[in-house]
Amino acid sequence: MSQSLTIGCHTVPFPVIQGGMGVRVSAGNLAGHVARCGGIGIVASAGIGVGSRFYDGGNYFVAEPLALQEEIRKAYAIAPEGVVGVNCMVATTDSDTLIKAACEAGAKIIICGAGLPMNLPGLTVDYPDVALVPIVSSVKAAELIARKWSKNFKRLPDAVIVEDPETAGGHLGAKPEEIGDGSYDQMATVRGVKQMLREKFECNSPVITAGGIWDRGDLLEALEAGADGVQMGTRFVTTAECDADDAFKQAYLNCSKEDIGLIMSPAGLPGRALVKNVPAIQERERRLDTNCPLACLKKCSYRQNKERFCIINALDRAQRGDVKTGLIFCGSNAWRADRIETVQEVFDDLFELKAAAVNQ
Repeated sequence: MSQSLTIGCHTVPFPVIQGGMGVRVSAGNLAGHVARCGGIGIVASAGIGVGSRFYDGGNYFVAEPLALQEEIRKAYAIAPEGVVGVNCMVATTDSDTLIKAACEAGAKIIICGAGLPMNLPGLTVDYPDVALVPIVSSVKAAELIARKWSKNFKRLPDAVIVEDPETAGGHLGAKPEEIGDGSYDQMATVRGVKQMLREKFECNSPVITAGGIWDRGDLLEALEAGADGVQMGTRFVTTAECDADDAFKQAYLNCSKEDIGLIMSPAGLPGRALVKNVPAIQERERRLDTNCPLACLKKCSYRQNKERFCIINALDRAQRGDVKTGLIFCGSNAWRADRIETVQEVFDDLFELKAAAVNQ
């Protein structure tokens, strides 16, 4: 298989993007080690200020860009020659600020999901070498973005990530009623996006599949079906280098298929998570009866009418190790985790690196 992956002017030896997992699950340590191993390491910007040394409990929007830049620098200290990018959620209130902060700190790739990043090229105009990558779940969404970028900014996506709402973790770009009905064909969407880019825009940017990738067999199947690379998040959670607390990782090791399901996020999007403790999360919010502390989302049912729970605080508690009242996002394959491994061991498995070294 063709192993290298080029996005914009950045090339890595292996066609793997580490998925962005918000509220410090994928921060500088994980991103740096993925980049050092030859993939693209991603720092997730959403909620990264919470739990950082910059956050004093009342300065969320000040702490966010400072913490993001620190984590990017941490990743490059681990992988000085690597490719480190940032995942930014369009749905967050400070997404524009974080995108600019990421560019200033040296991020080489900006990945945007949880909404359509229609103005992304305008935000990064001073950083032409920063590759821009939207996340979509349909050919229609990819075409809308490409048309907007082409018309307004004379630019096209440097890659497109196609997320599978049937398997991906965290916030999903589909309506709840569309998930699980068997109608979504992930690889047909990947091929459709590639065809659309080539025929309508004469664009050969790579198209990456995201969701459901766990081992070498999944990787090879995706590449053979037309993807140029894969994005993986869930498997990297149970690595020694992942930035989450050990209790968060242990929750993956302990879970079964039946523990994984869909929730409705206060952001107005469905999300895949470990669902057994969701009643405990909601009960905690009901008991404390607190107002929205951060205004972190552009649209939030908890801020508007106290529906559900404060998602950033729920995610933060889980990342710190409170797996009883913390929200644990995961992909559909989290149950397959059976041990803590290193990032290098993940790459060894995906690309048979140890076997290749023995045969040389």
